[in-house]
Amino acid sequence: MINRAFVRVLLTSAALAAGALLTGCNSDQVALATNAKANQPVPPKLVATIAEKDMDTQSPILVRVFKQEAELEVWKQDRSGKFGLLKTYPICRWSGDLGPKVREGDRQAPEGFYSINPSQMNPQSAYYLSFNTGYPNAFDKALGRSGSQLMVHGDCSSRGCFAMTDEQIAEIYALGRESFFGGQRAFQFQAYPFRMTPVNMARHRNNPNMPFWRMIKEGYDQFEVTRQEPKVDFCEKKYVFNAQKPPGATRDPVFDAAAKCPAYVVPDEITSAVREKQQADEAEYAKLVAKGTPVAKLNTGIDGGMNPVFANRVPGASTGLSDAGEAPGLSLANFTPVPGTIPGHVNPPRAPGADEVAAAPASAAPAPAPVVPSTRVAAVSAPEKPSFMSSLARKVGIGGNAAADTTAATAKPAESRAAEAKPAEAKPAPKPVAAKPVETRQAAARPPYKPATSDAPATTASAPVQTQTALVSGAVPVLQSNSFDSRFAGFK
Repeated sequence: MINRAFVRVLLTSAALAAGALLTGCNSDQVALATNAKANQPVPPKLVATIAEKDMDTQSPILVRVFKQEAELEVWKQDRSGKFGLLKTYPICRWSGDLGPKVREGDRQAPEGFYSINPSQMNPQSAYYLSFNTGYPNAFDKALGRSGSQLMVHGDCSSRGCFAMTDEQIAEIYALGRESFFGGQRAFQFQAYPFRMTPVNMARHRNNPNMPFWRMIKEGYDQFEVTRQEPKVDFCEKKYVFNAQKPPGATRDPVFDAAAKCPAYVVPDEITSAVREKQQADEAEYAKLVAKGTPVAKLNTGIDGGMNPVFANRVPGASTGLSDAGEAPGLSLANFTPVPGTIPGHVNPPRAPGADEVAAAPASAAPAPAPVVPSTRVAAVSAPEKPSFMSSLARKVGIGGNAAADTTAATAKPAESRAAEAKPAEAKPAPKPVAAKPVETRQAAARPPYKPATSDAPATTASAPVQTQTALVSGAVPVLQSNSFDSRFAGFK
């Protein structure tokens, strides 16, 4: 008798063999899922939670992502047929601004409704494990939007992706894999700028993306009231949810994202429940606007966000565009230690400018002061005092110019980065700085990966180059030549 595990591997291999070469956030070709990373079992603690919630390990899943809250939710179908929240994961890094992705290279992470099938799972990802979000969908294409290979992956590095820690993506990947083994053909991926609550809608009421957000809120509301995966179609360059053929029709409506909408209806039980929710939301929204709820600032130049769970562990980090909002979210107290390994090369969101500090969320405060000042001093430290012989050599014209050129060439990159981040702080330090800050940053390099596997990428555990230790807090680091940002600067 053929071993059951072997049959499972063959089924996975057949599904994944249809994948094509993945670039952008993942540069490796989809291969047979025979490596240890892709076949890690669902952790026993999570299996116990699944049983407690009256779910099956192989029942269908649904994934929701919220940029502002920097959270990823995995929902799972229980034995009653409805979806229940299984687990919420803090997002380690996402890039861009609140709003949908529009074009290749804009660094935006997508927003909208997407479908993930087995061929979009990448067991050979350069960033531990990943799955492709499916951007652009038919709606995006109808609007002429461009971009490719937008992923959810590990490594906590993002250029238009949603980046988790390696440990987190291992769990999420395993849940998706098991749902496919259970017969789910594809799971739905819903990406939002924030939780679609009256408070958040009021805060962002002046945002130019609001018409798009109100459109996808229809799908958000339908899921909230039914706890069923909404059926998604597109026509007239808009989303349509849970459309069915009208009474008396002999065939299902055919949708084309760029064409006129066919005749369709939405079931009355869904329509009435959604209408009731939306009326309550609009009443609350009107109250919030009437009492002068502050409008959120538009793009401040901060690239993306990071959940406070991670930002609080990264020296000098800011949560960027992420904040907890008013909705119940993850508690920092529940994450000791941090959920997964933060790599040493992590590039957190840039801190806001001096004029924005007062308006920034409390969670966006810089990391502990003892680390930041030492880093700033290292970035603008004065050159060492010349020796008697080198001074004499310059006076008589021997080697003086070469020495000066070398000093200038060495100091220029650090001074340039310091000026780009905070010109007011780019003053020469009164004393030379010893090598201690470098040792401190190297000590913070990524520790051994917990769910270690024999084929885990070796490069992801390397320490950052020493030039990164000389950054002013919030500046853009100089990355290795084979790093995420340098390899894929042309994408997202």
